[in-house]
Amino acid sequence: MFIKANEYKDNEIIKIIREWTELTQKQFGETIHRSRHTVQSMELGRSGIYLQTLLDIANMHGLTITIERK
Repeated sequence: MFIKANEYKDNEIIKIIREWTELTQKQFGETIHRSRHTVQSMELGRSGIYLQTLLDIANMHGLTITIERK
């Protein structure tokens, strides 16, 4: 599956990734060493997401982050 990240907010991207993994917020949080509450905060846009966190999530779940020049 493929998404254009530029078309989404960071909190939407985290939710999409979690839904692709078919994990609950609690289970997903455990895989990235964060609490369910932190995952919920990220998905609701209350907590910002650092690029390194996004890269870590991608690596842990077999995803590729691609940056393409227009």
